[in-house]
Amino acid sequence: MPDANTLTKQHCVPCEGGTEPMTEAQARDYLSAVPGWELTKADTWQLKRQLKCRDFLAAVEIVNEVAQLAEAEGHHPDLRIFKYRYLEITLFTHAIAGLSENDFIMAAKINEWLLAHPGLTQEE
Repeated sequence: MPDANTLTKQHCVPCEGGTEPMTEAQARDYLSAVPGWELTKADTWQLKRQLKCRDFLAAVEIVNEVAQLAEAEGHHPDLRIFKYRYLEITLFTHAIAGLSENDFIMAAKINEWLLAHPGLTQEE
């Protein structure tokens, strides 16, 4: 399975459906490459990460930066600010209703960006 360094060097590839989503076992194998993310299941398997930001404006700044990163990769997470300074990032591939390697590439790239961000206090 790839490590975080390998994933951050890759780029998301367009997914129009027709491919099977990762199995839970495959997703769990990839999970070790993206520390801080958890595997959850709602209707589909998803990757989630929750962050505690310095304040509301820091949360908004992180949302905007993650949005720019997502736009560059063509793979967009769900972003939710709650309790004024908490941010939840959810990744899954909508076209296949599950997880693909693209989700782990984005999670690794978000992790890399977050390492240098001063707007975080601690993770919850």
